[in-house]
Amino acid sequence: MEHRLADRIRQRKTTNGKVVYNPKINLIRYADDLVVTGDSPETLAKVKEVVVEFLVERGLELSPEKTRIVHLSEGFNFLGQNVRLYGDKVLIKPSKEALAKIYDKIRGIVRRNKSVEQRDLIRMLNPVIRGWVNYHRHAVSSVAFRKLDFLVWKLLWQWAKRRHRGKSRTWIRRRYWRTQGTRTWTFATTVLIDGKPRTLSLAYATDTPIRRHVKVRAEVNPYAPQWGEYLMERHIE
Repeated sequence: MEHRLADRIRQRKTTNGKVVYNPKINLIRYADDLVVTGDSPETLAKVKEVVVEFLVERGLELSPEKTRIVHLSEGFNFLGQNVRLYGDKVLIKPSKEALAKIYDKIRGIVRRNKSVEQRDLIRMLNPVIRGWVNYHRHAVSSVAFRKLDFLVWKLLWQWAKRRHRGKSRTWIRRRYWRTQGTRTWTFATTVLIDGKPRTLSLAYATDTPIRRHVKVRAEVNPYAPQWGEYLMERHIE
């Protein structure tokens, strides 16, 4: 597809026969999802024609519901993240749909396990929360992380109240939540590991620091010795 776009749109011949390229057309693909950026709606309309032609030759077609041409100020979702221009800066954030999806998954786990021990519920939730957070930790995710923590807290508060209908709010809080560091509401319990008591805590999204992803330098060759130190530094980071 990239070669087809280069042949049909990105490259053109000038009056003197020289081939020049339009660098403002870029294709980003992951599995069967793709995004093409261009300098105008007209350019992208031509791109869409080429993509449709390319897919038809292979018995495939674009999804009408997912395929659209938008300005960057309106934004678009791609792989669970929203890409949008704010003023003069492009920001990538977890999409609203991605947040809703992880919340539904966590809510399903909590509702299906109304009677399990607290430690077991924490062990079910932690891999789900950590996996989602680690995927989005390189984006502008602090607001989404805070919202997820609040939504999870509400779910767990309802879970705890349902188990002890005759107990006071203070009793329930002391039974299931603890103060750890600066967090006064940490869903945690004590478990035995190798015969010793240890604290098992819920993974909170906001405990994971946001780290901006730094693109690997294009000229890096992992098999060339001169890049060993550079790659080692990135691995340590």
